[in-house]
Amino acid sequence: MGLLAGTLAAPSVVLARIRPLRIGVIGSWSGPYAGGGRQFDAGMSVWLAAHNQQIAGRPVELLRRDVPGSAPEHARRQAQDLVENERVDLLAGLDFSSNAYAVGTIAAQAKLPLVVMNAASSGITARCPYAVRLSFTIAQVALPLARWALQQGLRDVCTVVADYASGVDAESAFVAGITAGGGQVGAMLRVPLNTLDYSAYMLRLRELKPQAVFFFLPSGQMPATFLKFWRDRGMADTGIRLLATGDATDDHYLEGIGELADGLVTSHHYSFDHDSPANRRFTGVFETEYGSHLRPGYFAVAAHDALAAIDAAMSSPSLRANAGGERLVDAFRGLKFESPRGPIEIDAHTRDIVQTVYIRRTERREGRWVNREFERFERVRDPGV
Repeated sequence: MGLLAGTLAAPSVVLARIRPLRIGVIGSWSGPYAGGGRQFDAGMSVWLAAHNQQIAGRPVELLRRDVPGSAPEHARRQAQDLVENERVDLLAGLDFSSNAYAVGTIAAQAKLPLVVMNAASSGITARCPYAVRLSFTIAQVALPLARWALQQGLRDVCTVVADYASGVDAESAFVAGITAGGGQVGAMLRVPLNTLDYSAYMLRLRELKPQAVFFFLPSGQMPATFLKFWRDRGMADTGIRLLATGDATDDHYLEGIGELADGLVTSHHYSFDHDSPANRRFTGVFETEYGSHLRPGYFAVAAHDALAAIDAAMSSPSLRANAGGERLVDAFRGLKFESPRGPIEIDAHTRDIVQTVYIRRTERREGRWVNREFERFERVRDPGV
């Protein structure tokens, strides 16, 4: 099942004598969520290309393991193989939180760092003492959106979320934010993963007619289908405002979703359209390498930043040569650097990411669909609701 992505070693004789850094990367490279694996690969490739294919002066081997979708037992077996047979130095990747929890037990047993590139359930770093998160948490991006909604006078809301760990996190954070500000939640609707018929949910929302509906569905087909039902059932004509986390308008899929998402307000930590020198460099290299057919999304930027964090941690002056996993995990604590998404840091206590959360609106600009940022909440931590 494992695929060796390639030995990315510099050609010098000296580097050839240095033991490569072996990183086991677990994610989806097949099935309906294969775009995530492709984004992981692209983000890592861009970072390595800019750093002579090295991390902390060592050549790199990326060992991929394809675990399509949510399959925790499969993920656990693949992690076990990477640790016991491939002798990896770190584990990384993880698109689904259920898989991250399973792999976290293997990382803890092996005392190896687990660098999370997407999985967004709040409990991961608390459950796994060797996990470090370079992505985001659902609660981290959902709570600011609730606060923004209250600022707009949207106090009567309903929620629609996918019925799995991250969906429950989104629901909990958004509801907590609304109710803490004196708002009310008329209904909290949960839909099974991979739902493709939202007729009954649209009927229920039309009956309730709240001021706004917040929805969370994992990136890909589900948000596009939900938005199509919203349009085709005339929900926009009811005056109900629609809000979502940025998973709904993931830049990787946004051109395909197009006008279905026109005007949708979302909250997230990264947009292809983010205006900063670091992001212009990142997207410029990305486009040179992949052309216009593959746009970087939040999977790619997290994978890029994960390698940056590994490099910084392993280059730490306080980290002695061949330090064990616990010392290496400690080297991640308190890291700060400028990402294409903006300034980020790793919380020294929780090993979770601290970052800016942006409120965005989907618009067509210069012939392409983008998530235009228009407001921000700075230094947001996972609220752990």
